[in-house]
Amino acid sequence: MTAQSAALKKSHYIALGLVALLVLVVLNLPARTAARLKLAVGSLFLPLFGLASASQQAVSKAGDTITPRSELERQNEALRRERDQLRAEALQYAELAKENERLRNALKWQSRAPWKTKLAHVVLRDPANWWRTVQIDVGSRDGVRENMAVLTPEGLVGRVQFVSLTRSQVVLVGDPNCKVSARVNNPTRDDGIIGASGPFDASLVEFTHLERNANVKAGQEVVTSGNGGVFTNGIPIGKIVDVRPAEFGLYLEARVKLNANLAGLDEVFVMMP
Repeated sequence: MTAQSAALKKSHYIALGLVALLVLVVLNLPARTAARLKLAVGSLFLPLFGLASASQQAVSKAGDTITPRSELERQNEALRRERDQLRAEALQYAELAKENERLRNALKWQSRAPWKTKLAHVVLRDPANWWRTVQIDVGSRDGVRENMAVLTPEGLVGRVQFVSLTRSQVVLVGDPNCKVSARVNNPTRDDGIIGASGPFDASLVEFTHLERNANVKAGQEVVTSGNGGVFTNGIPIGKIVDVRPAEFGLYLEARVKLNANLAGLDEVFVMMP
């Protein structure tokens, strides 16, 4: 046996002797002293045991919360669809709120208007720019007849051109087939004819056949005169934009900005007899 092996064996014996001695000492200690010693040893090693237990629980919880990638993608797609649906519903509700507010204001105007009118909805627009017509959802069964005036709370829209049982076609102001006898709201009450609209801005119409000494100025209001036999007098049309001489100075011509937004018609009123 080498000296190194003998030294190692000797150290084992010493360690065993120390352990046995420690056991004997502990067994022979008084009960109170032994309890304090156990408490001290427990307070030394229990944090280590608790740390190990907490680490094991954390690993277990982490394993439970890990979700496969495919499941996450499926959940994200479902959330995106739900978001898009909520956005569409919000837009729809906003549009319904605007429509309700518009109808409420229109009905308030109808109750105060000096004419008997019937509410109608625009259901079709003519896409061609040179034929300015729309179709509305009232017809002969509703008492609508040809040449009845059509208007909005803002002003004149046009006249009924054709009538079927449930629908009617309305030719709009500014179309060559919808000339209107008009009058300027000024002290001289100058009369003229509302004709076609311009090629670039459909909201501007020609106001012709004004007397050359007419007192017509920009900003003055224009209404129907009632002289043409189609439109009753006093329906608002628009306002004068500018004035110029025509026919070698024999007459005046003006441009009128229409009050009614003919490009955004949704509800209109047919003037009933």
